[in-house]
Amino acid sequence: MKRGGGRGVIAAYSLVCASTQVLWLTYAAITTESARHYGVSVAAVGWLAEIFPLLYVVLAIPAGILLDRWFRPVLIGGGALVALGGLIRLGGDTFAWAMAGQVTVAVAQPVVLSAVSKLAGEYLPVHERAAGIAVGSAGSFVGMLLALILGPTVGGHGQLWLLLEIEAAMAVVAAAMLALVLRRPGIETDVEHAAIAGNAARRLWALPTMRTLCGLVFIGFGVFMALATWLQTLLAPAGVSETAAGLLLVGMVIAGVIGCAALAPAVVAKGSERGFMRSTVLVSCAGCVALGVIPLLGVRAAVIVVMGLFLLPALPVILTATERLAGPAAGTAGAIVWMAGNLGGLLVALIVQALVHHPLGAFVAMAVVSLLGLPLVARLALVPSPEEVGREPAAATAG
Repeated sequence: MKRGGGRGVIAAYSLVCASTQVLWLTYAAITTESARHYGVSVAAVGWLAEIFPLLYVVLAIPAGILLDRWFRPVLIGGGALVALGGLIRLGGDTFAWAMAGQVTVAVAQPVVLSAVSKLAGEYLPVHERAAGIAVGSAGSFVGMLLALILGPTVGGHGQLWLLLEIEAAMAVVAAAMLALVLRRPGIETDVEHAAIAGNAARRLWALPTMRTLCGLVFIGFGVFMALATWLQTLLAPAGVSETAAGLLLVGMVIAGVIGCAALAPAVVAKGSERGFMRSTVLVSCAGCVALGVIPLLGVRAAVIVVMGLFLLPALPVILTATERLAGPAAGTAGAIVWMAGNLGGLLVALIVQALVHHPLGAFVAMAVVSLLGLPLVARLALVPSPEEVGREPAAATAG
């Protein structure tokens, strides 16, 4: 593969990731308007987003196994399924059509998101993989940001159908671009199938480092998703409007995207993953406490931006470590990591939901959850890159 070709693959993949997240959060950003449009309850509209983490937990491991065995056709199929889901939502202006489209995208999401580590491992040289994983991960957060912006500005003004058309077009274009760039195999494809044997998921989970990385994702992604889900409700008693809370989340995601693109590769290049993860845990804990006790909106805005700058880049840092650890089984490893993150999002959000009428208690609970990451950081043992030790990545096939 020509130099630079791998970067084109990562760019196209990032667009598909962004489209997946945009479709996921379409209705979450305009819940009330969507309920009115379809003539259903707000709780029913909630399921249009909640179906995603539920199906992710069920489908993550099968998706990872499929990626490890038939990487390119499975990833192309995942992108096509995302586009199909966007088009299905245009089949009719009813809640049933909306749910059918969301379920289709939710089935594709584990394939698309779990592919990031393996894609970088196959299409990029070792020294570019951390940056590739960071850019791929940033694509997901850019999609979240677009959903938060497009929903209120387009769909929130009686233009839900126009919003669905725009998002469907985005998904179709991104899927076509990904299919085009994946016509050629990656630089590591020749060794892939020979290295994969047996139950990769079981062997990966038997590795202590893998379990530690999953624990950190469970906590970090869990706190982030709980904030994204409940921030407005938690800040409402303090007089923070829905618009202001939405802007706080936008600032958090923008800071996270910048951190993914700039901070995460630097952390990996310097070998300072453990120190960065420790800082992320402490920032998350202190930030949650500050959000609960400091009444000034400007201070809260600064706090949540700093939290985004650390929490979101932690994901590509962990995914890079996972790719080194898993080697040819990076598809399965990525699926396990993302499954841990989605489980964390579900469980931490449920904890906060139980305390939603006690904002300080909810923020303190998230702070306590964050602190659980400190013992995990203490026992984190990262795998050196092949470039550093002059060998292939540590494959999950060992043992």
